[in-house]
Amino acid sequence: MITAPPSKAARQAKIIELLGQHPVRSQTELAELLAGAGVSVTQGTLSKDLVEIGALRVRGEGGHLIYAVPSDGGDRTPQTDYATFAVRLARLCNEVLTSAEASANLVVLRTPPGAAQYFASAIDRVGWSAILGTIAGDDTVLMITRDPTGGAAIAEQFLIMARTGKPAGLDNAAAGRANSDEGASIP
Repeated sequence: MITAPPSKAARQAKIIELLGQHPVRSQTELAELLAGAGVSVTQGTLSKDLVEIGALRVRGEGGHLIYAVPSDGGDRTPQTDYATFAVRLARLCNEVLTSAEASANLVVLRTPPGAAQYFASAIDRVGWSAILGTIAGDDTVLMITRDPTGGAAIAEQFLIMARTGKPAGLDNAAAGRANSDEGASIP
């Protein structure tokens, strides 16, 4: 099976994910982690990606310098809490979400080719209780909501994040406010 290289947004999302999971000391080490995840990248591209995502070198446990992506607002401490994951998801929605459609408790999210799996992973990391789970292909994410009629409300929350690039208030109550099963595209 031949697969297309991941999009820039998908590659950068994977870099952020790896930096949050591993104490990465060098670009070479990060390139090896990316290769292990099936993402091939040159040193020049990796260097540009690190600058674009705002990665910094900070002192990790043991005093070693490691790469980290600070939370929004300039806090140089690496963050892995709900708010940080929600901010990253909103930013990713703004960069890769092209449409969202719903039917009953199902939401279909469309992305450019290569971005869907990273996008689904970002959704899963937020851990919203209204979302039962995700399944991703190359350019499509199927999201299942807990509420039998909650798909439209959740699709709308993702469309808001795509337009604004900011986290939308999504909770179990939001999933129950859906009255229609309509989808929409990003303007």
